[in-house]
Amino acid sequence: MSSITFIGAGNMARTIGTLAVAGGNTVEVMARDQSKADALAKVLGGGTTAGKWGAVPAGDIVITAVLYAGVVPAVAEYGDALAGKIIVDISNPFNAAFDGLAHSEPTSIAQEVAKVAPAGASVFKAFNTIFRGVLEQGRPDVFFAGDNPQAKADVAAFIESLGLRPLDVGGLKMAHWLEGMGLVTVGLTGNGVGHGNFALGVNEVKG
Repeated sequence: MSSITFIGAGNMARTIGTLAVAGGNTVEVMARDQSKADALAKVLGGGTTAGKWGAVPAGDIVITAVLYAGVVPAVAEYGDALAGKIIVDISNPFNAAFDGLAHSEPTSIAQEVAKVAPAGASVFKAFNTIFRGVLEQGRPDVFFAGDNPQAKADVAAFIESLGLRPLDVGGLKMAHWLEGMGLVTVGLTGNGVGHGNFALGVNEVKG
């Protein structure tokens, strides 16, 4: 099993954290508001601890469970405390109209994180194409992207521990397109599907 630290104590940290604890992983929560980290650690149970903001995370895998605008600043603030860690960005940088991305086309939040992450850190994009309610109630595919082969194996193993299927889409530059997939899911909620109780996935045809 994996050791996981969440930077952030919001809804996605609660949802993924619940699955992580159920999957036998060691979990730590960090938040700027220590009381929120303490409260979520108590809710998650299973030996979950609350770390201090900015300290070296106990987890080998660090999930930045904050709004997209706060991801890069948080990683920059942690600095060398994240050296050697696997950093997983789960954010969706949507514009105000939810019909485009908030940043320039060639990049992604995960790629911007890689620019400020310390030496030896491996950055990934994952979980951003899945609505929280589906994570809570279903078993969706989890698309992920990153460059480090060994770290990829670790991320895949963590996703499998949640009872979910990891699907590697390629290197970190693919994070931009995963953010686009997140945008597609939002478009589907108001159009072709009409609700958020679904997830994008892969159906394999044999033969």
